[in-house]
Amino acid sequence: MSLQDESDREPTREEIDRTKGPVVLEFGASWCPFCQALAPKLAELLRDYPGVRHIQVQDGPGQPLGRSFRVKLWPNLVFLRDGAVIKQLARPDVEEVRQGLEAIVGAG
Repeated sequence: MSLQDESDREPTREEIDRTKGPVVLEFGASWCPFCQALAPKLAELLRDYPGVRHIQVQDGPGQPLGRSFRVKLWPNLVFLRDGAVIKQLARPDVEEVRQGLEAIVGAG
């Protein structure tokens, strides 16, 4: 599920911190070649984890949510469970993403 499906605004850090269950928060930009390369691989991996909520955030300079997670490189994936950061990865490879998903599904 992407953020755009729910609202046309970026969630606040407080909303993310209150989110229940496993969540992958994906920061990126539509024009970013690294983001474009990861997108199909991430989508494929997420099919194996139907209980994980996927929130995409179009990030950019000065965006408060991205800055609150100290995002500097895209794509940047934040793996959360019940609002707690379990792992955060910048420009991850497929195996790192799989490990992040396992960490939030297996936690708790």
